[in-house]
Amino acid sequence: MSIISLTTDFGDLYPAAMKAVILGINSGVQIIDVTHSIRQGGIREGAFALYSLVPYFPAKSVHVGVVDPGVGTSRRALALKAGPEGEEQFFVGPDNGLMIPAARRLGDMEVYEITNKEIMLKSGISATFHGRDIFAPVGARLSKGMQIEVVGHKISDFVDLDFGNFGIDGPFLLGEVVFADGFGNVITNIPEDTVLKFRTFGSQVEVNGRKVSFVQTYGFVGQGEALALIGSHGFLEIAVNKGNAALQFGLKSGDPVAIKVL
Repeated sequence: MSIISLTTDFGDLYPAAMKAVILGINSGVQIIDVTHSIRQGGIREGAFALYSLVPYFPAKSVHVGVVDPGVGTSRRALALKAGPEGEEQFFVGPDNGLMIPAARRLGDMEVYEITNKEIMLKSGISATFHGRDIFAPVGARLSKGMQIEVVGHKISDFVDLDFGNFGIDGPFLLGEVVFADGFGNVITNIPEDTVLKFRTFGSQVEVNGRKVSFVQTYGFVGQGEALALIGSHGFLEIAVNKGNAALQFGLKSGDPVAIKVL
């Protein structure tokens, strides 16, 4: 069975229209909702959600991502193929960097601009809902085995995005928040290998001026206590055991973080 994942900032209503279009083209596909709760226009958050999950999807999966504040403008529509030969996965969405970190994580990638109107929604293209009218039908056709070259021509000047804007300044690890999950856990872009060069579990670090324990999991501190750990995604995470770190620390996606090694 083929798989299509959906990642959007739509909330309710609009994802149902996308699913209806997909099922009208490929009634046998399994649709997986990654999330429809990305902050409106939160491209980096959507990119991180995709990046975190693609390694666990099987070959030939199709990922449709729509966090698209530029819908209806001159921004391009893209389809990507990424991964080793025979194990490729596909991505469909806007040319704003949303899909690039996830695709790059899988390995070599090819990027195509979608220009073939024959594979878009036959009833017409809304200027404000390319998720339904372009990305959903193209994703559905890819899930049925359509060759990616059918979508249009290959490009190399796509909009890039990465999570690599972290650094080291004396005793400080400097980064930014890339995602705050539904528990209020704050995920930074500081990778595990960088953190573990400076700290071992059981020690302390200082997060934006506040001392917290650096531990392996949430339950290693008392209820309501703040902590830092390496999350399942492989990045430094700031959390509160049975609490909300995003609220306690006043952090949101895009905010800078300074982790002092004590």
